[in-house]
Amino acid sequence: MRISLRKRLCVYLAAAGAGAIVLVSAGRGQAYDPDRLWRIVHDKCVPNQEQHADPAPCALVDLKEGVERGHVIFKDDFGATQYLLIPTARVTGIESPDLLRPNAPNYFAAAWRERGYVEKAARRPLPRAAISLAINSALRRSQNQLHVHVDCIRRDVQATLRHLLATIGDNWAIVPEPLAGHTYRARRVLGEDLDGADPFVLLAHGLLAHGLLARGVPEAQAAMAAQTLIVVGAQFANAKPGFVVLNAWARLGDGELIKGEELQDHFCAVARD
Repeated sequence: MRISLRKRLCVYLAAAGAGAIVLVSAGRGQAYDPDRLWRIVHDKCVPNQEQHADPAPCALVDLKEGVERGHVIFKDDFGATQYLLIPTARVTGIESPDLLRPNAPNYFAAAWRERGYVEKAARRPLPRAAISLAINSALRRSQNQLHVHVDCIRRDVQATLRHLLATIGDNWAIVPEPLAGHTYRARRVLGEDLDGADPFVLLAHGLLAHGLLARGVPEAQAAMAAQTLIVVGAQFANAKPGFVVLNAWARLGDGELIKGEELQDHFCAVARD
C-alpha cells in the first residue's frame, strides 16, 4: 500500500510541475534573492568541499552518497542556534515530487542526525524534546531550494506537547490546544531516529488517504505546496523515544499564512531551563 500511494502522489506532482508556486520574501534586511541558498550550496560549499576539502561557507558538506543524495549544514543568518539542512541536489520545496520517489533521500532523518550543531551553538547537550525540524510551505518560504530548519522548540510549544503527549497516536488528529495560536494536526512516530519514517511520505499518505490529493493534478500540487511540516523529538511512555510530527495548512480562511517555523525558538530559551 505504501508504494502504491507514493507512486500515485509522484504522478500527480510530477505532472503538475513547479512553476505556479508563489514565494514570499523573508524580509530580513537583505535584497530578496529566492536562489540565494542554492547559490551558496552549488557555487560555494560543494566546490570548496570537492576541491579543497573545506565546506565553507557551510559547516558541513556530506557527499558520501554523491551530490544527488547529499546535503549541507549551513548556519542561518538569523538567530543564535538555527541551522539549515539543504540538499546538494536541486529540490524546490515540499511540493517537489522528488521527495516522494522510491528510495528518495530522507532529509528529515539527516537533519535529526545533524542536530549536534544546534547543541554546539547552545553550548550544552539538549534533550530530544528540545529539538525541532521545520519545513515551511511554498506560500510562506523565501527560497526556491528546500531547506530544513533545525533548531530548538519554543518553550510554550514544548510545554503544550508535553501535556498532550499521551493523547497523540499513530494516526493524524487535530491537536486539541493551539500551538503558537494556530491549529495543527499531529501524529507520533516511535523510534530513536527517522530512518524508517520519512515525514514527507507520512504527510502525503495522510492527505491522499483523506481524498485531499485525488481531485486532479493542479489541486494535488497546490495541496502539498500549502502544507507546513514540523518534527519534534519526544520521549513517550515507558521511556520510548520517538517524535511528534505536526502539520498545518498554511493558508487560513481569513487569508493568514501559517509558518511552521513559528514553533521554533532561534535563540533557544529551552537551553536555559
